[in-house]
Amino acid sequence: MSNWIEITAINEIPVLGSRVVETGGQRIAIFRGKEDAVFAIKDSCPHKQGPLSQGIMHGTSVTCPLHNWKIDLASGQALGADEGCTNVYDTKIENGMVFLQL
Repeated sequence: MSNWIEITAINEIPVLGSRVVETGGQRIAIFRGKEDAVFAIKDSCPHKQGPLSQGIMHGTSVTCPLHNWKIDLASGQALGADEGCTNVYDTKIENGMVFLQL
């Protein structure tokens, strides 16, 4: 059985911005795209554990603020010549609320 956790209202996350939630001892960054697409990713770059929540979102990726690694928000994979991956989590929106599946 899947466990969905209600996180916040979609309007509480700025467009092309993020919010951080802590659950189960993990920091998870929730990003909101231009078309209200929502992505959830571990708030830790696979390179030097930079806070992805403080990075700049563009399209469906985020640039880590420490060393400019670009991370795909859907897969958690590093893009370009960089190699590495971080955890991503399923999300859904119901009645304007964002839910996260752990």
